[in-house]
Amino acid sequence: MGFLKTKALAAIGELMVNKIPFNHHLGFEFDSVSDDLCIIHFAMKPELVGNYFQGILHGGVISAALDMVGGTMAAVGVLNDNPATHISKLKNKLSKLSTIDIRVDYLRPGKGKMFYAKARLLRTGSKIAVVRMELVNEQEMQIAVATGTYLVG
Repeated sequence: MGFLKTKALAAIGELMVNKIPFNHHLGFEFDSVSDDLCIIHFAMKPELVGNYFQGILHGGVISAALDMVGGTMAAVGVLNDNPATHISKLKNKLSKLSTIDIRVDYLRPGKGKMFYAKARLLRTGSKIAVVRMELVNEQEMQIAVATGTYLVG
């Protein structure tokens, strides 16, 4: 992978975490992004609890993390499908990126101190991208999986 592409991928990851106030508010932090995988992480904190009695992660936070990492991976798909595109055209495409559909399967309670959302691109077309995501805790216990469809064109 070339230097410019590596830099562009990192910029997309940082943009999705730091420029979207909701993601920043939840405490999402960018780890890495490549052609194959995007990873973010966030720490458990009292504001993210969904079940007071069990102290587990709120389902909405799980969904938001999966959607965020999925959207980032969809953006990677746009970059990969348009490598020779002028930067202004690429920015225009990325500015229109949005979630069409996301299906989350909650597999077990969101217990943990640290959570990692991971995404892999399944397919990018001229109009949509399909992404597979998962959320695990610090022990690599799978909490949830999801499939997202994103508008990319």
